[in-house]
Amino acid sequence: MRFFDIIAMSASNLWKRKVRTILTILGVMIGTASIVVMLSLGIGLKQAVMEEMSAYGSLTEVTVSGSNYSSDSKNKVQLDDQAIQDFLMMDHVVGVRPELRISARFVQGKYSCYIDLIGTTPEFLETIPLGQGSYTPGSNELQLIIGNMVIQSFYVTKTYEYPFYERGVLPEIDYFNGNLYTEFEPGYTPDQKQVPVRKQKLKIAGVVEGGPQDYNMYGYQVYCELDALKHFLKKNYRNCIIPGQPTSKSGKPLKDIVYSGLQVEVDESANVSTVLTTIQEMGYYAYSEAEWIKQQEQEMGIIQMVLGGIGAVSLLVAAIGIANTMMMSTYERTKEIGVMKVLGCSLGNIRALFLTEAAFIGFLGGMVGLVISYTISFVINKVLPDAMGYGSTKISVIPFWLVLVAMAFSTLVGIVAGFFPAQRATRLSALSAIRNE
Repeated sequence: MRFFDIIAMSASNLWKRKVRTILTILGVMIGTASIVVMLSLGIGLKQAVMEEMSAYGSLTEVTVSGSNYSSDSKNKVQLDDQAIQDFLMMDHVVGVRPELRISARFVQGKYSCYIDLIGTTPEFLETIPLGQGSYTPGSNELQLIIGNMVIQSFYVTKTYEYPFYERGVLPEIDYFNGNLYTEFEPGYTPDQKQVPVRKQKLKIAGVVEGGPQDYNMYGYQVYCELDALKHFLKKNYRNCIIPGQPTSKSGKPLKDIVYSGLQVEVDESANVSTVLTTIQEMGYYAYSEAEWIKQQEQEMGIIQMVLGGIGAVSLLVAAIGIANTMMMSTYERTKEIGVMKVLGCSLGNIRALFLTEAAFIGFLGGMVGLVISYTISFVINKVLPDAMGYGSTKISVIPFWLVLVAMAFSTLVGIVAGFFPAQRATRLSALSAIRNE
């Protein structure tokens, strides 16, 4: 018997018992749709979480935020220019970006806002996308780049009312045409006398692109050029202890500025763990988003396996349905099997006929199940992302490899489920089968 003859006979036999065939295909369809939708949710949620976490920082950066030391002061290390040189000498480190933070109060009209002013490198400032204004590097004058979401944090000075958070109304702040003043914390002399710093009117270089509610990694920050900030601090806190800066054992201010943090750039994400461990062994407190993301990926992988297992239960039930359908078919077609044997059909042909019928059921059920899966996935992506806070991000993703795996798996399930009924058909006695009524 030729292969195409087996295909034609299998399709004809299934069509003769169309109601039973459709009901069995329905079981495979539900099972396939369940496992595909469950896996698509796992894949989509994993991608959404990874995108969200990646937005907080680079996967090739190690953040060094201070000294990791015990009560023994001898183990204390500082984030100064010497530390930068030490990190640059390390293997796999391609750059170090210092950050210096100082708390300030911004005032315009009746509104105020407390926020950290972050001094960083001109190279980093030039990468910040601006919606208004422009930044020109190399000036000793403080030029501020204000995050697009900072305006939310302004409150009415007299009443401490936050218009945005309490009433959903943006404060009337004009960065470019209004007078925006900055008040810095007072300094202290070594004998603890307070030295106030006069109010400053600083230049606004630009505002980060995006609306007041469009989140991005720069949205709640205020940036300026590091060298300009260091020049400003040394000028305005002359002979004083700068707020947030360490002092010598005698209580005097240090000669060099100690940075609030360093961003160590690694050549490849695979080397981040090695660099991170080395920095921690040097006595610094350091962490990396890559380590956190790796842990999250493992957790999401477990969730994905659980979701896939739930869907697989439905496909297992469908496999039992296929086995039952094919077993009943062998009982009903006993005489037909006997005639085929008498006419010279080999046992392999008879086995192939029943396995092909089972494979047909699995294949058709898988194909229809995929159509249902795409429909459910489309509905999920239309309804759930906003409710879960993911915006326009898809939380149900069906990659092409999943389509191929689903079709192959559903077909394989049909073949496996039809194996024992096919074996029974080959073991029937031809004479007894022909005599059967």
